[in-house]
Amino acid sequence: MATAIICDPAVMLGKPVFAGTRLTVELILAKLAAGESADQIARAHPQLPSDAILSALRYAAAVVGNEIVVPLGRSA
Repeated sequence: MATAIICDPAVMLGKPVFAGTRLTVELILAKLAAGESADQIARAHPQLPSDAILSALRYAAAVVGNEIVVPLGRSA
């Protein structure tokens, strides 16, 4: 079962966080984008559930997958 990601206005201003923590999905994705390994992230945040990184990636994929793209016309 995937780690739950919740949005609660009372926690981190409603940003998506891993349930039971104040760690945002954004933080974990930024660390991955900066080149940190899953092991490095896990060592730095021992409260992070073991499958949280995969959950963060799934969340990001779902958000991007639901994005509405409106093509702009070409300017002359």
